[in-house]
Amino acid sequence: MALSLKNPLYIETAAGQLCKAGEELCGDSLSITRTNGSTIIIVSDGLGSGVKANILSSLTTRMAATMLKEGSKVDAVIDVLANTLPVCKVRNLAYSTFTIAQIKRDDGQIYLADYDNPPVMLIRKKQTMFLKKTETTIGERKIQEANFTIENGDWMVLLTDGVLHAGIGGVWNLGWGWDRVESYIRNIVSADMSAEELVTEVLELCNRLYAGKPGDDATVVVVKARMPKYLSALVGPPVNPGQDREAVKRLRERDGIKVVCGGTTAQMVARITEKKLKVDLTSLAGGVPPVAEIEGIDLTTEGMLTLAETRSILARGGSSRALKGKRDGASRLAAVLMDADNVHFIVGRAINPAHQSPDIPVILAMKHQIVESIIELLRQKGKEVTAEYF
Repeated sequence: MALSLKNPLYIETAAGQLCKAGEELCGDSLSITRTNGSTIIIVSDGLGSGVKANILSSLTTRMAATMLKEGSKVDAVIDVLANTLPVCKVRNLAYSTFTIAQIKRDDGQIYLADYDNPPVMLIRKKQTMFLKKTETTIGERKIQEANFTIENGDWMVLLTDGVLHAGIGGVWNLGWGWDRVESYIRNIVSADMSAEELVTEVLELCNRLYAGKPGDDATVVVVKARMPKYLSALVGPPVNPGQDREAVKRLRERDGIKVVCGGTTAQMVARITEKKLKVDLTSLAGGVPPVAEIEGIDLTTEGMLTLAETRSILARGGSSRALKGKRDGASRLAAVLMDADNVHFIVGRAINPAHQSPDIPVILAMKHQIVESIIELLRQKGKEVTAEYF
């Protein structure tokens, strides 16, 4: 989910799967790869279910992803897949289907290639857009191709047929079906919904339609085009007090959410900005020190204890949605970090004398290591993270 410097749009992606009841492995495979200029999504549905289907679909996604990572042109990848993947002679069906979407982040251009998967949905302003497609025959396979531009607020949804088959023989004789799935998605998407939340909504309903026992593997991939979310955090005062004003200036000049971590840091910011610092004792919870309030700063937390607990929360995984409503500083800090796309740390190298006491756990004296750990965890989650030191 890398941020383009040429185009303000941010390409948010999320994916989820259901395994066929009784199977440990999903017969569908997916890959979301980010190169320097593109986000590439590959979805494959292996014939049948279980281990065999998983091997076939994984072969497809890995082959395509590897070739694209190594710089192969998309049309060359399509040609290799179409001429390499076997066809079941008895049922005259491909052993694995595939959909490839290449999204250029500098201009939002999308190249789409589909072989035997359900049509991709593009939803814009609550309307499903018609994708003009061309058909190319490679070997014995007919590949559907499309080129279009994704815009701010657009949603793109890729599915495997296990989603469409939900409810078959039960709620609906012929299953949920593409038209009903499209109508459902089109009606529930909203500007404040995340790609992850839409994936969850679709798969939860899909599972309910299967009465909790999916009759087929089901995969959903969601792409949301939106404006990027920025966050900047000032952690600790500079070694040289003469740089205090510069550090605070850097924070105030940046776009997006502004965070201050550390009691001494908060006092420094309040002094330089000439704003009141007010501690919120109602936020004291779970052994995490309370947060404070400074006008112009979105979140002000204590330092080491809060950062250490924030790192633990990020390491456990989960989503910002699960943390919403929690009042302690660590949960709130983890939530805004997970919600951001581009995070910038302004790290002061001054050491708090209180942290030199032998009574303080060693981990608390390792501010920079904790910050570096948080940076790495955020990068693993697809965030763009930068840092500067004072």
